[in-house]
Amino acid sequence: MVGRAGRRVVLVTGAIPGERVIARLERVTRSVAFATTVRVEAASPDRRPAFDDPRCGGCTYSHIAYPRQLSIKSEVIADAFARIGRLELPGTVTVAASPERGYRMRARLHLRGRRIGFFREGTHEICDARLSHQLLPETCDTLDRIAAAAASLGDTTREIDLSENVAATERVAHIEAPQPMDPRSVHGITSVPGLTAAPYVTDVLTVRGRPLSLRRHVLAFFQGNRYLLRDLVAHVAEQVPAGGSVLDLYAGVGVFAVAAAVLRDAHVHAVEGARVAAEDLRANGAAAGKGMTTIRADVEAYLAGVRDSRDRAGRPSPQPLVETVIVDPPRTGLSREALDGVLRLRTPRIVYVSCDVATLARDSRVIVDGGYRVDRADAFDLFPNTPHVETVVVFQGRAH
Repeated sequence: MVGRAGRRVVLVTGAIPGERVIARLERVTRSVAFATTVRVEAASPDRRPAFDDPRCGGCTYSHIAYPRQLSIKSEVIADAFARIGRLELPGTVTVAASPERGYRMRARLHLRGRRIGFFREGTHEICDARLSHQLLPETCDTLDRIAAAAASLGDTTREIDLSENVAATERVAHIEAPQPMDPRSVHGITSVPGLTAAPYVTDVLTVRGRPLSLRRHVLAFFQGNRYLLRDLVAHVAEQVPAGGSVLDLYAGVGVFAVAAAVLRDAHVHAVEGARVAAEDLRANGAAAGKGMTTIRADVEAYLAGVRDSRDRAGRPSPQPLVETVIVDPPRTGLSREALDGVLRLRTPRIVYVSCDVATLARDSRVIVDGGYRVDRADAFDLFPNTPHVETVVVFQGRAH
């Protein structure tokens, strides 16, 4: 939360807008200070007991009643567009709610000795993932068994990537260690009860009565909230005209590309640069049976190739007819090269899926300056009890 001390902005952990608190300054930079609430003098009616370890990753909003969390996130989105993008949204952004417990399907955990869990905010201190309530109880039980197996083997494992499907019937782990591991140690850890042997999990999402099958490697990026995944996918697919042509950039394993092909009968070109995700994308595109084209390439390189393509006579090839571009970039947003490449396509519609509202607002300013208007903005609370929110903005070309 934002407060002020003189002219300095102070970011205060553990507060709620409108409260009066006593906070301890912990770090000061040239432009901003960071503080932690130590006593609440005038409490908000939206204050509730925080989780047992509120500084554990994924718990920083746990002291705020959940409906107020949603309204704060809506206000943060509007503020970022106004302050960073200098843009006014067409209406109040609705944030779709999620159950607060057991929502998370993907996580990176840290193993130090016999302790396994998340880091506390701003530290490398291990905190118990069970107390954050992000993971299912049976998932936490599996993590405890992994930690016990690693300790009994004298293992030096440091990081564990865990991924499970929506139904929690498949669960896989990837282990990172500071030095090569004995294969017997790897087997001893990854064969604990609760884990499946393959490096993949498979989801079958039923959206609008249609099944979507998606394979994903434990290391492939994927939306992490089991309760809102179907709604997010359906919403993005609904922005695609039936039978239209789609270019899906940063396609990952193909969750939006497959949905557009199956639900909207769209002609989809899906581009992904990461090796493991691109392999899943190819498999999922083939399984969809809809003639999807999948391309493994960095987005910037792909768009530069579209720009620079030539026919056999050396003349510029015509731009492909693309009616909708879907982008779901990393937290850093679109690079300038990617933004310029998307704008060169002059597609009638851009659907931007973002996990970082600041970079989304920054990129939205460029897109609007490039001849588009913001048609709608919606949000999904993929990470309850945290400041993070997933936002989907639809841009329309001003001629459409």
